[in-house]
Amino acid sequence: MHPILFFLCHMVTTSQPQFEERRFALRMALRLPVVVSGRTEDGAAWSEPTETDDISTLGALFQLNQEIEIGDSLYLRSHRPDGVPVEVKAKVVRVTPASYGSHRVGVTIIEQQESWLRLFVAWIADDNIAEGVTE
Repeated sequence: MHPILFFLCHMVTTSQPQFEERRFALRMALRLPVVVSGRTEDGAAWSEPTETDDISTLGALFQLNQEIEIGDSLYLRSHRPDGVPVEVKAKVVRVTPASYGSHRVGVTIIEQQESWLRLFVAWIADDNIAEGVTE
């Protein structure tokens, strides 16, 4: 594994007080367009475009209109800044009510984790270049 990817995997950020937990992932606020898909209880496939509120090296937070539950499996599709598509499988770890009947959904990536990590790193690098930050 690339050294920066290894480093990012092991960073610790502060916890959000309302949930009383420590998150072991680097997190950043980012409005990243994603298409989330899954299956209803009766097996019907659904797909919903949305955007992330934030992403981390291990998951994401976004809003959905679709009814889902903790433990559900979802697929997230997005693109790196260079246009390379990324699709990952995620597990729902948090669902809270949001405005107008939607839900804020927190997921952890369970398959294609390295692809998600590369997406995260690519967006950090792109954001820093856009803001004129050099290393």
